[in-house]
Order: sequence, then structure tokens, then C-alpha cells
Amino acid sequence: MTDLRNDLISAAKYFHDRGWMWGTAGNLSARMEDGSFWVTASGKSKGELIIHDFIHMKPGGEWEGSRPTDKPSAETSIHEAIYDLFPEAKACYHVHSVEANLVSNFTTADALPLPPLEMIKGLGLWEENPQCAMPLFVNHLDVPKIAAEIRDRFSQQPPQIPALLIRNHGVTVWAHSTEGARNAIELVEYIFRYMVLERQIRQ
Repeated sequence: MTDLRNDLISAAKYFHDRGWMWGTAGNLSARMEDGSFWVTASGKSKGELIIHDFIHMKPGGEWEGSRPTDKPSAETSIHEAIYDLFPEAKACYHVHSVEANLVSNFTTADALPLPPLEMIKGLGLWEENPQCAMPLFVNHLDVPKIAAEIRDRFSQQPPQIPALLIRNHGVTVWAHSTEGARNAIELVEYIFRYMVLERQIRQ
């Protein structure tokens, strides 16, 4: 059986090398068939993860790490919210790119309008000239509060695409597989870069 932690290690290194997960920033998780999931342990360099740098989160909130000092990522409650809201999701990735933080301030609303780029099809919205907005959430120091707001809003109004922004914090995506989540991060980061460059050109 494939160890999903290897996929997370590979994705973290890939994102780190592109400046999206520098230092200990960001977190990745992958869900197994029994509903439990692996999530990056808190305080680990994302460019140097090893197989023991993950926490096994079990249904009900119990967890187990490889070392007594390890603990789950601070954003684990967001991963739990996504898996509860979207049972089909098998991976959830959160990165801290410069562009994600910049575009999160392009609006004061609770959703960020995206340009109608071809790339949006890769996020599951197959429309010509799609009118799409990415949900935007306030960055609370108390992360479970962010998770609670995500649960509340998405329970009432599911997002158009499997992605959300937290203002001045980063982007989170989810997908049916670890490969799908990695692709989704690349797609949203392309869109964010386009938006930043477009604004620079217009100024």
C-alpha cells in the first residue's frame, strides 16, 4: 500500500522550492480510507520533511505522533473542517505564497473575483468566460475560529471551486487525490501571479 506521506513530502519540497512554503510555513494533509489523515507536524521545515514529520489524526480528534514533542499543525482544524464538509476530498494543501497574500487585499469583500482564465477549468469550473469568486476569510489568531467560519459559510453556500483564501495568510485547496491537490495549488498560484502582474501593468 502506498504511504501517502511520501506524496506529502514530495509536494512540500516542490512548493518550498517555488517559495510557497518557506521555513515552517504551510501544511499538507492526506486522508486515508478509514477517515483518519496524515498532517504535517507543527514547526517542521517544509523543504526537509521526512517520513516521521507527520501526525496521524484519527476520527474524534485523537492524534498520534512519532516523537513525544510533536504536535499537529496549527491549521489542523481547517483540514478537519474541509474533510467533514467534503467527504470526497482525499487531500488538503495550504501554502503561504507572496502572491496569495497580495491578492487577498485586492478586495474588502468576503470573496475575491477571479479573472476568466482558461486555468479555472482545471479547478472544475467548465464554463466559457467563467464568473468565479474565491471565498475569502478573516485571519484570526485563533485558528479554530477560522475553521468554524469556514464550516458555517460552506454549509450554507458551497464554494464554486475547491479553494479558499485567508487574508494575509495563504490559500487552501482540496482534491480527490494528493496529485489533484498539488495541481490545484499550481493553478491557483498561476492565477494569483497573473492578477498581481495585471495590476502592475495597469498602474
